[in-house]
Amino acid sequence: MTGGREKYAQPARRPAVVTGASSGIGAATALALATAGFPVALGARRAERCEEVAEQVRAAGGEAVAHSLDLTDDTSVAGFAERVSAELGDIEVVVSNAGSVAPGTTHEVDTTRFARELDLHIIGVHRLVRAFVPGMVERRRGDLVFVSSDVAVRARPFMSAYAAGKWGLEGLAHAMQMELEGTGVRASIVRPGPTWSEMGSDWDVDEAARVLEQWVRFGHARHPHFLKPAAIADAITTVVSAPRGVHLNLIEVSPEAPLEDT
Repeated sequence: MTGGREKYAQPARRPAVVTGASSGIGAATALALATAGFPVALGARRAERCEEVAEQVRAAGGEAVAHSLDLTDDTSVAGFAERVSAELGDIEVVVSNAGSVAPGTTHEVDTTRFARELDLHIIGVHRLVRAFVPGMVERRRGDLVFVSSDVAVRARPFMSAYAAGKWGLEGLAHAMQMELEGTGVRASIVRPGPTWSEMGSDWDVDEAARVLEQWVRFGHARHPHFLKPAAIADAITTVVSAPRGVHLNLIEVSPEAPLEDT
């Protein structure tokens, strides 16, 4: 039995990569992981915002680096992976969180824009997987967390590219869970419900109101409560902190409804 425990041992130092780390869930996750003792590498297109979060980590006594990362660009992903591995060492944890969403009726949305969202949410994730997972498999350990959305199981109108991307992302993740079984690498899905973030903050106000009205119409907004990004960050930290031999395959996090008047 002792030999089994040794085989499943985690290293004391587990560097973690977080994408989409310039704000929202990504920034909160980087802070939560750092608080839990993980050295963190933050990546996003807004590198200066990532550096601000990294400075918070370092000010609190943690270890953090930040670099520009565009998941839609092969060279950017490869360069990011090389830099953060050189700075922090072998990457033990990857949190795939980058995302974007824009409103629009499916048959009216420009195909180029539609494809751009799918590139980020599916092909970009595969670029990230190719950059980091082979090393994890070789070392026979590692955690890969895909941040999905409840639209993967409850599609919402006027954001079909985002819904299609998250459906595809979860298909990729489920396939990888089977492929990686027995390798020591755990692939997990964290599926947030409605969460406050900067995504959607650039929408036209009238168009955003129309979209929300339609969510209510189809039963997707039963109450007004939204999650804070820290709630998702805590779930992600729980997933990657699970002891070896335990695999938290899927965690769905939803906002609790307000208390009803009796």
